[in-house]
Amino acid sequence: MQILFYFVIVVHVIVCFFLIGVVLLQQGRSADLAGAFGGQGSQTAFGPRAAANVLTRLTTWSAIIFMCTSIALVVLYVRAQGTHSVLEGTKAAPISAPAKSGK
Repeated sequence: MQILFYFVIVVHVIVCFFLIGVVLLQQGRSADLAGAFGGQGSQTAFGPRAAANVLTRLTTWSAIIFMCTSIALVVLYVRAQGTHSVLEGTKAAPISAPAKSGK
């Protein structure tokens, strides 16, 4: 179970760096000077629309994998630790009597 946990961590970190890189490679809409005047030219290797489609698909799939590995890490961690509560080990607040009326 530990090997699977560490494998998911490694995949998660790789996907994190890949997602950061893909997002940074994308250009905003009409980011270049020609876009400000309605030009359709682009300086990308895939053409103006193909690069956007490829990068958008890569971003979508890497985000999906990121979310799946995040959920898998939580499930694997909880299974390894047994039942776990955030409030475990805290003291409950003392219950006080209701306030007396001013009459």
